[in-house]
Amino acid sequence: MGENMGQTQGNGGALYIKNLRTHFFTRNGVAPAVDDVTISIPRKGIVGVVGESGCGKSVTALSVLRLVSSPGKIVSGSIVLDGEDLVSKSPREMRQIRGNKVSMIFQEPMTSLNPVYTVGKQVVEAMILHQGAGKKEARDRAIEMFKAVGIPEAEKRFGSYPHQLSGGLRQRVMIAMAMVCRPKLMIADEPTTALDVTIEAQILHQMKELERTTDTSIMLITHNMGVVAEICDYVYVMYAGRIMEQANVFDLFDHTMHPYTTGLLNSIPRSGRGGGRLYNIKGMVPSLLNLPEGCRFRPRCEHAAPECGKFEPELYEADRGHWVRCYRYRDCGGGDME
Repeated sequence: MGENMGQTQGNGGALYIKNLRTHFFTRNGVAPAVDDVTISIPRKGIVGVVGESGCGKSVTALSVLRLVSSPGKIVSGSIVLDGEDLVSKSPREMRQIRGNKVSMIFQEPMTSLNPVYTVGKQVVEAMILHQGAGKKEARDRAIEMFKAVGIPEAEKRFGSYPHQLSGGLRQRVMIAMAMVCRPKLMIADEPTTALDVTIEAQILHQMKELERTTDTSIMLITHNMGVVAEICDYVYVMYAGRIMEQANVFDLFDHTMHPYTTGLLNSIPRSGRGGGRLYNIKGMVPSLLNLPEGCRFRPRCEHAAPECGKFEPELYEADRGHWVRCYRYRDCGGGDME
């Protein structure tokens, strides 16, 4: 699958983000939150965008939806969804596209669901607004989708208010709302972070099943490499606004090339480590207003060499479909999985 999702591919996919730059214009300077990012998401695929908080992954997702708030602004690049460039769309056109052609699941459903309306009414309104469905048709489809995402007693839950549902059920409602209009693309921003591991596994299974049985592609935003391994086909690793590594999920885990990716993988809790401390990447993500010279990961990198501080490395195709932004990937790759 790697060669079909690589750095230069973009034709025929559900979404093609090309050379996207989204900057925040602050009093203290310009912060390049997304800095020349290219991402391709095929039809019927799950693509992960992974990295620590502050790496730019959520701003990338909000850029696709054209929901970046001031002082943020898309400076350049294109975001092509199903053949249409969203960057050139008017606010009115984007309101028709959101929830219809592209939908989003946020991390905490209680901040996205309206507490004074039943969850069923909120899902029905999405169909009436975006697809002109009649009330009965919309209700029947909403209940059908509730069942599809694993909500028990779907007819009863249809009339429930958000506070009457558990966190796992609320997240299922959000997935149902995102899927009910059969979008070309569903963006899931940390959709399981607030859930316990059992519910997380169920939600991931439902997302994988929906991708398998519909034409919807999924862009998964996460910091959790375990979640990436569970459901993603292809992965982009972001750091300080840049793509640092990208490959299909098997190559990324088996033949890790970038030391940042290695650090993320080694941070995954595993059995068999005894009572030892979890691995953590030293240091902090740099301020976007004060980026280091050369490679942006250099101050935290255990393999940094003098050349790493001179010029920022380009994204290089080190193997077929496997791209890396590192001068020393041959010396420090391999994942070092314990």
